[in-house]
Parts: sequence; structure tokens; C-alpha cells
Amino acid sequence: MSTSEPLVRIRNLEIDGIADERRTRIINNVSLDLNRGEVLGLIGESGAGKSTLGLAAMGFARDGCHIVGGSVEFDGTNLVTATAETKRQFLGKRIAYVAQSAAASFNPAHKIINQHSEAPLFHGLSNRPEAESDAIDLYRRLRLPNPDEIGFRYPHQVSGGQLQRAMTAMAMSCRPDLIIFDEPTTALDVTTQIEVLVAIREIVEQFQTAAIYITHDLAVVAQMADRVKVLLRGDEVEEADTRTMLDAPTEAYTKSLWAVRSFQTPQKPLARKDAVPVISLRGVTAAYANGEPVVRDVSFDIHEGRTVAVVGESGSGKSTTARCITGLLPPTTGEIAFENKVLPADYRKRSIDQLRQVQMIYQMADTALNPRKRIGEIIGRPVEFYLGLKGADKRHRVEELLDLIEMNPKEYINRLPSELSGGQKQRIGIARALAAEPKFIICDEVTSALDQLVAEGILKLLTRLQEEMKLSYMLITHDLSTVRAIADEVVVMKDGLIVEAGPKDEMFTPPHHAYTDLLLSSVPEMDPDWLDQLLKQRGVENLGDAAVSKM
Repeated sequence: MSTSEPLVRIRNLEIDGIADERRTRIINNVSLDLNRGEVLGLIGESGAGKSTLGLAAMGFARDGCHIVGGSVEFDGTNLVTATAETKRQFLGKRIAYVAQSAAASFNPAHKIINQHSEAPLFHGLSNRPEAESDAIDLYRRLRLPNPDEIGFRYPHQVSGGQLQRAMTAMAMSCRPDLIIFDEPTTALDVTTQIEVLVAIREIVEQFQTAAIYITHDLAVVAQMADRVKVLLRGDEVEEADTRTMLDAPTEAYTKSLWAVRSFQTPQKPLARKDAVPVISLRGVTAAYANGEPVVRDVSFDIHEGRTVAVVGESGSGKSTTARCITGLLPPTTGEIAFENKVLPADYRKRSIDQLRQVQMIYQMADTALNPRKRIGEIIGRPVEFYLGLKGADKRHRVEELLDLIEMNPKEYINRLPSELSGGQKQRIGIARALAAEPKFIICDEVTSALDQLVAEGILKLLTRLQEEMKLSYMLITHDLSTVRAIADEVVVMKDGLIVEAGPKDEMFTPPHHAYTDLLLSSVPEMDPDWLDQLLKQRGVENLGDAAVSKM
């Protein structure tokens, strides 16, 4: 670690946000130093101010927020008072940002590699062939499939996890002095997450890059951060080096974050052989734009009041299977039945009741909520469309749904999505799905954007609703602790195929299929040495290209 002057020096920072003409303090008198080659982990529950502080380190405040006090110095320049031109020369070249939601951050009208090349071309660091060659090299380091050609696709033509890795590569394009990582592995499966973490650590070590790593995944921050700062509602709770923070946190709030998530539903008995499944997939095969099949001969049942978790790497076909069920992507072969009645493959040919019974909570809350509609309108639309409620009855139902997801109706019903944290947006997505009063809900990474405390509350809420309303869930996730918590059965997918399936207890008990074994062994632990030990077990002696190529 460098002993020179800190690259980033923040002093007594204060940031206010304005919502519904009310001023709220979002960051309250926070200070930090960050040296070259050092990673600072920012943790805290949803709404703690982590992302706001990370953006402020770039001299930036999101819409509705204002830096009202303090200073943010980058390499001696105060970014709070710097001109727009000075900031423009820093951003992209010396300071880069990896957003939590890659899908909301890429321009859908331009190919990925063109967006990657924009910063090095703008700052005169390379010509286009050099920029594209470097992009392909970074794609290869980050284990993106077909690195020579994936950059020439549009953002919608790759999976969420692949797009997140492409954004990480884009941030590294100019080899900046400072990178803000805002939940960079949220959308990634556990095996891909390891590869991305290794690549990030390599960049930090090789180029002495400073990094602020924002996350709610405490096991990940244990692998990445030299120091950890804990935030709560804009206030600094405590800060210490990572090992000290893990072994001996001093504040009660930090200790509550460190507590292992204990919630777990018991294994339910198998459904009766004569029970009619709520959802049944029968030999489903699907492809995009007449290409190679991305889901092949997939068959499984989901019964009333049960949760089937579908797990696998990014691009394994999990979300594509969900799109087939909802009718957004008609299968090329096979069929999907609801309570033994075959559903029309195209959602446009389904009845209102068939549409009502199958709802979905999307992975990317940022892109799933209309930014121009207020929360009451977003939740109210399915209430009116499916249930026919209007006026006072409609508003009352919306308020009930907000109460269910633990968001005060008086405080949130008139807000826009931009005025919510990532976790709060995800909860609005859950309320919108519940608004239709369905029998079956597809939960696509429903807790990936939530901190552990909020995630546990959401899982308890989903479990309670399932018990009270006999709901059935398809849980798409890469978080195996979530699978342990609420799943009854597990389906493991790889390359569009089901490689293993069975009751939860059996799936977590050896022996496993080799691929399932890989997934289970790749779940990070709250031990700063875990990643190094894992790499050694897998035959990797040091970071770098060898680390990626051998994994």
C-alpha cells in the first residue's frame, strides 16, 4: 500500500436529497482517505448512502441530490468546485464507474464494443483497432463467451451477467487510477463471480488502481477490501481494516450485518403423484432469432404452494425458460401447461385470466419500472387491469401492497423510481407482481439487489404469502443461501440443459453432479483468505491470465 498522499480525500461530506419538496440528509458528515492500490469496501443496508457516497467520490450527485458541504479531492483537485471540463477530463480516463444495473447503463442502440471504445478514443489513448483489440483481451480475461465476437452484439443480445462483465471491462478500458464498483457482481453466478473478482484484483494490483467497492455481500467484500466502512442512513458507523472488522466489529449494527442469515424453511414432503402441477414444462426448446437453441428439452413441474429453484451459470437458460413460461418467447418445440391446460405459446393469445395467474418479478428493477410513473401508478395499473378496482378501492389496495413490502404508503406512494434505492425498487417489483393476485410467480433474482437484512425480510414475506395464498414460485437465482432458505426443489441448468434436479435436501447432500459440486464450492465465505485458498485448490498459483484460463 502506498505511503504517499491519498489519491482520494473526502472531508466532512454532506449530501441532501429533495423528494416531494422535502429535504433529507442522505450523507451526513462522512470523511475517508483512499490510497493508490487500495480497495475500500462500503457496506450497509439498502438506503444507507453507499452508492451516493461512491458517486460523490467522482464529484457527482444524482438527480435530486446536492452536495451541500465538505470537499472531495481527487489527486489534489477538489471535484466539488471543479469545472465541468475538468471533471470531463477525469471521468472515463482517470476515474471510472461500474454501475449496479448494466442493462440500464448501456445504450441499447449501439454495439457493446463501440461503447467500450468511446472513452479511450475520446481521451486520445488509442485508435479504434487498438481499443477494440484491448476490449477483446479484457473480455477474455473476464471469461466472456466468444470474446472475439461478443462485443459486436447489442446489449439486449447478451445475458444480464455477461453485460455486467462487459461493463466491468469498459471501466478498465483506460486503466484508470480510481474505479467505483457499485455492486459489480450482483448479477453474476458464483462461478463467474470468482472470475470477475480475480480479474478486478489483478487490475488493482497490476496498475495500483484505487477502488471503492460497494456491496451488500459481506463474503465478497471480505475477499476484495483492504478496509471496510459501514454506513447507516447516511452516517458513518465504523471503519477498520477488513480482518479487524470481520473478527471484532465494535458497533451493534455492524454485528447485526455480520450475523449469518438463519432463516430457512424445512424441506416439504414430495407432492402426491396424482397432484396436478400448477405449472408444467414438457420438452421445452427455445432459441432467439433463429439461432442455436438456448434452452433444450427442458421438463419439470411446479406444484401448488411449492418453490422450485432454478440455478446455473449466466447464460445457462434460466431466464429464457422463464420467458417461455410467460409467453414472451414462444418455444420452438414443447409446451407449457397451467393446471394441466396447455397455455398458448404467445402471451398475446392468452386470456386475461391466464395472464393474471402467471406473474414475474424481474431481475433488473431499474429497467423494469417506468421512470415516468409514480409508485402508486406502477402498482395501481395491474390492480385496475386484472381486478377492476378504481378510485378509492384501488388506492386502498395499493396502500395494502406497500405495507406488505414494508414501505410506508404515505412516504412512497407518490415517489418516482429515481427517488428510490435499488433495494426499494426491487420491492416495488414484488408488489406489482402481487397486485394481480396470481397463483404462480417467477422470482428472477429477487434478492440480488438487497442487503442481507432486507433480503431476509423479503424471503420471510414471500414464504408467508405462499403459505397464506398457496402461491407457487419459480426462483431463479445464483445465491445458494437463498435456495437453502426457501426452495423445496432445485433444478440445475448448464448450457440450456437440466443436468440435475431433486428435493433441496438431496441437492445439498453429496454426492453431486460435477457441475453442481462446482457451484457449491464457489460460494464465497466470510474469510479474507477464502479466494486465495480456492485458487490454490484449483491449481492457480497467482492472479492474472493463468488464474482465469485455468478456472
